[in-house]
Amino acid sequence: MRDLKIPEQRHPEKAKKPDNPQPKKPDWIRVKAPTSKGYFQTREIMREHRLSTVCEEAGCPNVGECWSQGHATMMIMGEVCTRACTFCNIATGKPPEALDVFEPGRVADAVAKLGLNHVVITSVDRDDVADGGAEHFAQTIRAIRHRAPGTTIEILTPDFIRATPDALEVVVAAKPDVFNHNLETVPGLYPEVRPGARYFHSLRLLQRVKELDPTMFTKSGIMVGLGEDRQAVVQVMEDMRAADIDFLTIGQYLQPTPKHHKVDRFVTPDEFASYEKTAYNKGFLMVSATPLTRSSYHAGDDFARLRENRLRKLGRIGA
Repeated sequence: MRDLKIPEQRHPEKAKKPDNPQPKKPDWIRVKAPTSKGYFQTREIMREHRLSTVCEEAGCPNVGECWSQGHATMMIMGEVCTRACTFCNIATGKPPEALDVFEPGRVADAVAKLGLNHVVITSVDRDDVADGGAEHFAQTIRAIRHRAPGTTIEILTPDFIRATPDALEVVVAAKPDVFNHNLETVPGLYPEVRPGARYFHSLRLLQRVKELDPTMFTKSGIMVGLGEDRQAVVQVMEDMRAADIDFLTIGQYLQPTPKHHKVDRFVTPDEFASYEKTAYNKGFLMVSATPLTRSSYHAGDDFARLRENRLRKLGRIGA
């Protein structure tokens, strides 16, 4: 039985790789350890409902801040991912269990108990499941709608690259409020950083969401500090806008362990501000570009602004 707390068992494909030194983080990237009452209450609800969160599994630096406010990004379909991206801290390998048919109900109960206005649901990749978990996503969305009808729902999905042809249609038909799928990095780094994925497949997936439902908000994000240059990042922005993506997130890559992809450099706050300005100039409705930005960081507040920005663009509210 694997112990996912042991790095060698958590990432068996990385165990024999040479170590990459982990550079000291600059002052602007450091966060305090979580100690608030709200943090521990959120953790207790997650444990009570036997739910995984990407906040813990991926080692997110914002977990203390988000959980203190009762916000957690729930990760469905297990704790083991069938992909082995070199940046990610989620356990990899063959998932030991089938999908849990009761999980959508437990997620919905936790959302109701936390009293969330907005929830983010993500998952591991499940290439071992015929539809990639599409129906499981749809059932989770429907369960939340039933149990917490006032909650807006954002999903962060896999790429469904090995799934049945109608997988995306199944998820979109369940009507999440925001469909997020991260490109993660620039195309030139895919073979090294995201070897199981294809850049233009992921881009096309997001474009297809808009074709299926033009009213649905789409969102995608990348990390910087992996070895990309500014020109490549700006080209990704252009590609995203060509696919009609509404919301862009850009955050600093942080190396989880010495076995993971090395940090090429720490991008300065001024550079992030410049990326944000450039992205808005290219027509995104919403941009979050800071060192600590993650896909679901401040997602509820950002969704409210995203919706407002669309109404303003359509001339339904004043500037």
